Amino acid sequence: MDKGKAVMGSGRRWAVDFTDNSTAPSSREFPDPPGFSRASQDQDESTVTKQKKDAEANWKAQKAWEVAQAPFKNLLMMGFMMWMAGSTVHLFSIGITFSALWQPISALQGVGKVFEPYKDGKIDLLGPKLLFIALNLGGLALGVWKLNTLGLLPTHASDWVSSLPPAQEVEYSGGGIPLH
Repeated sequence: MDKGKAVMGSGRRWAVDFTDNSTAPSSREFPDPPGFSRASQDQDESTVTKQKKDAEANWKAQKAWEVAQAPFKNLLMMGFMMWMAGSTVHLFSIGITFSALWQPISALQGVGKVFEPYKDGKIDLLGPKLLFIALNLGGLALGVWKLNTLGLLPTHASDWVSSLPPAQEVEYSGGGIPLH
């Protein structure tokens, strides 16, 4: 190679030609280094796609469990907010309580939509769905407990007095001799 002349007419001053035109024995005659196998490079495309599908199924299953555990964080946050609201009936405590009731109810109505992206023939979504439902029912129970703490649930007999019939008179007293 002459100095300053281009290799293969490319016009670049510094270039290297990596083509093997030698008469030396092939590189296949040398043993592979330890830990290297040519069979791993020559895998079938079916095994590669199967591995990709399995990896995607594992990822979807992991994400489904993460979505199922998400209401637990909401449960702790709502519990703290209810504790901070106190046990007196005022606008803030009622708003927090009804928010604690509404969120689990709306989440329970949309269970199918929440787990829609993770549907796959290989993934069993029953466990994550049951956990999601159980945690939301726990949130609903927390809201009902707060309603009871505020005294807004009719749990005593005195709460139902208006629906009871008037008591029958057992005795009565009448007038005696009129005094003029």
